Amino acid sequence: MALALTSGMSLAQAAETIKVGVLHSLSGTMAISETTLKDTVLMMVEEQNKAGGLLGKKLEPVVVDPASDWPLFAEKARELLEKEQVDVIFGCWTSVSRKSVLPVVEELNGLLFYPVQYEGEESSKNVFYTGAAPNQQAIPAVDYLMGEEGVERWVLAGTDYVYPRTTNKILEAYLKTAGVADEDIMISYTPFGHSDWQTIVSDIKKFGEAGKKTAVVSTINGDANVPFYKELANQGIAAEDIPVVAFSVGEEELSGFDTAPLVGHLAAWNYFQSADSELNEEFIGAWQSFIGSEERVTNDPMEATYIGFKMWAEAVEKAGSVEVDSVRDAMYGITVPNLTGGYAVMNTNHHLTKPVLIGEIQSDGQFDVVWQTAGGVIGDAWTDHLPESANLVADWTAPISCGNFNITTSQCSGQNY
Repeated sequence: MALALTSGMSLAQAAETIKVGVLHSLSGTMAISETTLKDTVLMMVEEQNKAGGLLGKKLEPVVVDPASDWPLFAEKARELLEKEQVDVIFGCWTSVSRKSVLPVVEELNGLLFYPVQYEGEESSKNVFYTGAAPNQQAIPAVDYLMGEEGVERWVLAGTDYVYPRTTNKILEAYLKTAGVADEDIMISYTPFGHSDWQTIVSDIKKFGEAGKKTAVVSTINGDANVPFYKELANQGIAAEDIPVVAFSVGEEELSGFDTAPLVGHLAAWNYFQSADSELNEEFIGAWQSFIGSEERVTNDPMEATYIGFKMWAEAVEKAGSVEVDSVRDAMYGITVPNLTGGYAVMNTNHHLTKPVLIGEIQSDGQFDVVWQTAGGVIGDAWTDHLPESANLVADWTAPISCGNFNITTSQCSGQNY
């Protein structure tokens, strides 16, 4: 009896908190980007607890370090769900880490909020994607370069893993549909942490000497960006000659080195720290206070983490529970203010409606917004630009309840994501 009572008490004590898993690399090549997202989640947890927690309970963060090791992401996700019994996970950066975690959260019915731009071609019942799909970043960036910069030749440069390869596959198809010839597209991949850029940058420079306006579309990820941009400057490649538009370089990455030679190069995101809104000012102030430095910057994946956390908290209150199926159902249609002055909406394909912004790098490491969409863009789980996915849609509500519904066959294909 005493043993049963003790067991009952420990269960009750365990239920006194709502556990929030944090699955971000704190070491290795991706730590430059992911450590900040770990701190963002901790800040959101602290703020939520100051506001009374959720359902009358305090939130308890559980932080693990998958160390930029993709199989380790799966092990740490399993640890969070089985051993720590977390109620939600905020984590991953690279698509290879997300795809490593995906079968684990599906098997154990976990809930993952993924806050980074990615290649699309996926919609899982157990994942909410708060970063940009290709139609919310890559496609608008190419449209901008074509329309505003008159670009005719394209270098698609990426880190060698699933996100750059799939994104570039989509972009190559899109460019060819727009009439770009094969010889006007150069594709290059490098490993994570790549540091010797002299040959590749030389090739880019030579490719840009064909008499047509040339641009680099960069899906280079992690700490490899620092030597890449340094080599551009070393070889005298200025933005007015060959502009680079990056999908994985934001304020955090630029804070690591001298940005003066990079002025004029571009990035496409859904948020920049320079966004002019009262809520953004509050967020920046809260972040710098939490982290203890007025020098620390904010960036797009931080906003995506903020939006995901706010939506999850609202869904928990709406559902009256942290039970995954109940929270999932409560997520659809939730609308929260974003940090750029508009609103983010969670759609039934598990992707957000959000604006797209193009920013130009300034000498202080901030971005001047040079273009943005008139309103929000609904994220596409499946691109229209690849034949294998053009007929697929995702809708996790009845009657479809599927992540890859084929509108021509009226069937879900393969696994339901």
